[in-house]
Amino acid sequence: MSDYVIGVDLGGTRLRSALLNPKLEILSRHEVPTLAEQGVEKTLPRVLDAIRATLPQDKSQVSGIGISIPGPTNPFTGMVELGTNLKGWHGIELAKIVEDEIGIKTYLGNDANVAALAETALGAARGYRHVIFITVSTGIGGGVIVDGRMLLGKEGYAGEVGHIQMVVDEKVTTLEKEAAGPALARQARDRVAAGESSAMLDLAGGDISAISGATLSEAAGQGDWLALKIVERAGLLLGLGVTSLLHIFNPEIVVFGGSVSFGLGEMLFAPMREAVRSHVIDDGYFRNVRYEMAALGENVSIIGAGALVVTHGGVDDVTEAAAKLTG
Repeated sequence: MSDYVIGVDLGGTRLRSALLNPKLEILSRHEVPTLAEQGVEKTLPRVLDAIRATLPQDKSQVSGIGISIPGPTNPFTGMVELGTNLKGWHGIELAKIVEDEIGIKTYLGNDANVAALAETALGAARGYRHVIFITVSTGIGGGVIVDGRMLLGKEGYAGEVGHIQMVVDEKVTTLEKEAAGPALARQARDRVAAGESSAMLDLAGGDISAISGATLSEAAGQGDWLALKIVERAGLLLGLGVTSLLHIFNPEIVVFGGSVSFGLGEMLFAPMREAVRSHVIDDGYFRNVRYEMAALGENVSIIGAGALVVTHGGVDDVTEAAAKLTG
């Protein structure tokens, strides 16, 4: 393997790139605002400039570039299909564009898959071959590792755990629409507007429209009844989603990341685990499953982008790649 890889996190807000050594340790980094609202024509040159900013003097020392994308990507064609947080990024042959401009093999992956790779290679799921990663934040995303390999599907779209379908209040909906941060904030605003008493209104300065996910988290931490009921409901629904995933994939470990996961902690996960215990078809599905918080922090997308390179786009066995990284 060459001396370095480059990891790029093309986020909706921040564009970050880093030079990593063969152990995927960050040696240097570069960060600028993504300015995604300006569209592909303005953002794409910024991506190329960010990569150039982290290139060593001798670029032949770089074995590959990995790019984390906030939306569905096709890792086999190197195409951004639906960059959900990136204005106009649909059908963009990003890997080819980067390879033509920079001259280095490039791999793409959606951000949740990339995080799953990172946490399995070097984070909370290190040493495990059957892993589910779930991020609960502005949305709910996920990545699934089956026997050491990323579950990609025919076109790389597999593992969208946030879009598990469910019926809630006689309405077909999804896990993301019911339990992600914006959904919890919306539920809080609706219930306060309907006249339910809550400290959330005071925390928002008396402005119902200002009640946010952060407001909910703060109120729940203070023991506010309504905030805790909303979080408990989210934990139940998350638990039902996890139960389905346990039944389908039979993992060894489930890793949680994202701002909602870290902000609510046990207030969310206690009802989640209770829902799993109550609804799993047999105790064997959850008895020995570990639940862990993600360990790599805000660097997870950069490290995961580097892991894309060492696993050739998430195709190779990540646990074998991890053994080489740490051996």
